[in-house]
Amino acid sequence: MVVAISIDDFGKLEIRVGRIISVDDIPAARNPMYKLMVNFGANTKQCVAGIKSYYTREELIDKTVVAVVNLQPKNVAGVVSECMLLAAYNDATLSLISPERDLPPGTKVS
Repeated sequence: MVVAISIDDFGKLEIRVGRIISVDDIPAARNPMYKLMVNFGANTKQCVAGIKSYYTREELIDKTVVAVVNLQPKNVAGVVSECMLLAAYNDATLSLISPERDLPPGTKVS
């Protein structure tokens, strides 16, 4: 079931372009996860992402991504996650969302 939200609710999301600057394993995680540090220009945020089955560290370092940056921090597998990477996925694979053109970290997405 799809839930309709208002344009005002959508406007509360702060979505930004970021660049992944470090990738670490989370050994305590039940599912394969990474702890990522993502640069958003004016700041850097820590992100926990269950993408280890789809991306190697080498593929992620310096990758440009799109993320929601104004979520409340959440503890995931003992690590605080401060943002959420956006991705498209189905039963077979997952693909992180990246801008089509080269944009600097911190660029607003709308």
